[in-house]
Amino acid sequence: MRELNGRELAGFIKERQAHQVRHLRAIKKFPKLVILYDNNSPVIAKYMSLKERYGEDIKVDVEVRRLEAATAAEAVKAAAEDDSVSGIIVQLPLAECDMAILDLIPNKKDVDGLRGERDTATAMAIHWLLTGYGIELPSLKLAVVGRGKLVGAPLLKMWQESNYDVEMFHRGDDLMRLRDFDVIVTATGVPGLITSEMLKQGAVVVDAGTASEKGVIVGDVAEDVRKNRDDLTITPKIGGVGPLTVAMLFENVIRAAGE
Repeated sequence: MRELNGRELAGFIKERQAHQVRHLRAIKKFPKLVILYDNNSPVIAKYMSLKERYGEDIKVDVEVRRLEAATAAEAVKAAAEDDSVSGIIVQLPLAECDMAILDLIPNKKDVDGLRGERDTATAMAIHWLLTGYGIELPSLKLAVVGRGKLVGAPLLKMWQESNYDVEMFHRGDDLMRLRDFDVIVTATGVPGLITSEMLKQGAVVVDAGTASEKGVIVGDVAEDVRKNRDDLTITPKIGGVGPLTVAMLFENVIRAAGE
């Protein structure tokens, strides 16, 4: 089995970013990311801590702020109007606040791409991961499982605009049809959804799904897939898409700070 290890690629990117931040600080520009959240999920807490640690490593200030439904709009506007803030993300999914607050983030500070006016950090991470490992996307049949705002929908849009042969699978679709596809990206948050019999020989599988089971973060791919299918090229349980998503997020923060 071949692993698509996002950590390896992210490590090279991180070194370059640290150098860029040192340069920005030398000319009195200080990149800063504000993370807004209202969800106490352990998955949310894990991803926010990863971003805080990454920012600390490359000397980008990261500030986490909890949202309250009654004052969420004001909180987003305050961050949007703060000249010291380079980028803003709303950590999804939201528990109580209205998704409309995403529209209050100025495009130049929308480093996660959730307003839909640029590619999301996660979609870019998946694309970079596959191309970084030499997967020839233009010549393959691609499937995206799940049409979420963070992964599925923006990735489909990105690949359609590149004229790739890509199809979206929604809830209720026949997933056995995935056997006809060379590359499968799944991001539904349904543990164990993708099973071994759904995958063709030699398929490439990117598991970008996240859910919590008894306090453990799990993906969409069933346990039997990694145990029994040595022919696959697949992301590991930990360190696949996540590290590159964080790297792409900070790439946008650094770019915004330098403008």
